[in-house]
Amino acid sequence: MRFMTGLSGIAASFGTLWGAGMAFAQDGGLMGRPVNGATGFQVAATEVARDVHSLDFFLLVIITVITLLVTCLLAFVLFRFHEKRNKVPATFTHNSPLEVAWTIVPIVVLVFIGAFSLPVLFKQEEIPAADITVKVTGNQWYWSYEYPDEGIEFDSFLIGDGKVMSPEVEAELVDAGYTKEDFLLATDTAMVVPVNKTIVVQLTGADVIYAWMVPAFGVQASAVPGRLSNLWFKAEHEGTYFGQCTTLCGKDHAYMPITVKVVSEAAYAEWLASEKTAELSGAAAVKVAAAN
Repeated sequence: MRFMTGLSGIAASFGTLWGAGMAFAQDGGLMGRPVNGATGFQVAATEVARDVHSLDFFLLVIITVITLLVTCLLAFVLFRFHEKRNKVPATFTHNSPLEVAWTIVPIVVLVFIGAFSLPVLFKQEEIPAADITVKVTGNQWYWSYEYPDEGIEFDSFLIGDGKVMSPEVEAELVDAGYTKEDFLLATDTAMVVPVNKTIVVQLTGADVIYAWMVPAFGVQASAVPGRLSNLWFKAEHEGTYFGQCTTLCGKDHAYMPITVKVVSEAAYAEWLASEKTAELSGAAAVKVAAAN
């Protein structure tokens, strides 16, 4: 495993220039949201996302080399064995050394790729001890969030029920702290987590299969009814990060975005206190109504 970790570090170094290029493509380092007309990944906000980006660049280098090699071989064969240069075609049907080579070389290439990709996969799939656990449930077509250790639950809906920009929707976005450009990305409530803390997300679906994905965190997992799946992230920068459901879940699949706000520990504690106060107020109102 130590050897594989070392290989992963080498792969990460190959991705440094690629990461710089993507930062440029994503509007000078803008984090947490897609950029119109840009290419590449969103700027990484976690270590896992950086590793995924580096691995992608590393594989791109390998694929490019293989493509150029095969193209050159095809060009050579077309030139060298053209009918004009070979009036009498060869009659052999086998070449054992060549057949062994084109069997072994792909195996070696795949093993080489696996040595770099497996450490990244293990880092994604081995769930560490959580500083904060959040249960996320997919519904048609919105997300529900629960902080089981804090007794907090809320639903998260797209801002703009009509899916069409209007002055009323723009005003709602501004009131919620967003801009007009955040339309179809922003939600009325957000998952709030502190910076530099390990967040474990437990995923499930209430009715059909969904998928929870935040590109800047490098995380994506399916939310399947009757089953809990897990992912984790540790955001290194404060800010608002947007994601989407990435599994076709019905007619409003495109309109159930994800909003995650990464804040300081002090701001997170203040948010928890306000949410708990709201929960208690709501519970008290229900009890009074029931008593009457």
